Amino acid sequence: MKTALLAGATGLIGSQLLDLLLAADDRYERVISIGRRTLPIQHPRLEQRIVNFDSLETERLRLIADDVFCCLGTTIRQAGSEEAFYRVDYSYVVKLAALLSGNFASQFLVVSALGADADSHIFYNRVKGEMETAVKQTTFRAIHIFQPSLLLGERPNPRFGERVAAAVLAVVGPLLIGPLRPYRAIRAATVAQAMLDAARQDGGGTRTYRSDEIAAGVARETAPGGGGRAGKSGTSVAA
Repeated sequence: MKTALLAGATGLIGSQLLDLLLAADDRYERVISIGRRTLPIQHPRLEQRIVNFDSLETERLRLIADDVFCCLGTTIRQAGSEEAFYRVDYSYVVKLAALLSGNFASQFLVVSALGADADSHIFYNRVKGEMETAVKQTTFRAIHIFQPSLLLGERPNPRFGERVAAAVLAVVGPLLIGPLRPYRAIRAATVAQAMLDAARQDGGGTRTYRSDEIAAGVARETAPGGGGRAGKSGTSVAA
């Protein structure tokens, strides 16, 4: 039996993933959730750790796990500035990866974003790309990077712009085919399920999953008479 560590359990994907991890009693004996506040949930296998991500290294001895799931992320509007956004979406994620790889965790699974590119002229995409580059330098046996498009799901405080974009994509989504398929909106629950599926593979190497590949992999898992889990070989899941 393994131990899972989840950072970002209050977010759209993280909250869905926490439910899945606690239900996966055939794999995880313990689930450690780290965050800035206590979650309104109790479970016999859940251990909640309140941490300050700015001084996360002081928690090193308490953060021992096999599989690390990182769903940390914010927006520039929520963070208040580009500097604050960078601290959450780059510094905290990279610090977590470095710390847990140093603690000999086996797998690191992280949510990035479609369009992540360290050379991008778009600040958001550049930060995500730089984060991916840094995470890839760590020494985990397996690194899984998930690049979802616009996320669909119930948020405690819905963002107006995302509500509008989701409504538009719900209409035009079926028209996004071929090279535009990755830009279809995707449900947060689908991404969470893909992360758990990837962890169950217990493979090795670094793999990147685009939004359409995440959706296709989960669809194969749930289809009647479907084949094996997504992404058993190669550097990404086949579309």
